[in-house]
Amino acid sequence: MSNETKRDVFEEFADECAGLNDEIYNQYMQRYDTALPDDLPVIPKEIDEHIRWCKGEGGVGNVSDAMDYAHGDVASWIYDERNSDTFARAWLDGYVVEEEHD
Repeated sequence: MSNETKRDVFEEFADECAGLNDEIYNQYMQRYDTALPDDLPVIPKEIDEHIRWCKGEGGVGNVSDAMDYAHGDVASWIYDERNSDTFARAWLDGYVVEEEHD
């Protein structure tokens, strides 16, 4: 198993292309540095709203307290064993909100 990351591959590729146009190289490296990870967790809108409230007006500073402040369907989702790690990753790393289906 290789320990090579996607970042390693991208940087090697970018370095190979750097001499072609340094301005474009620098722009892409800057964009890459600020881009979101590829594997962000996907969460329902209600969980997004809970996280936003906690981190905003709720003044909740950590994932454990955010879990404690959850009630009803939000708490049911968070405490489901399939979702607790997803919630923690979303809190720490960011997330994508699940698209609603009609």
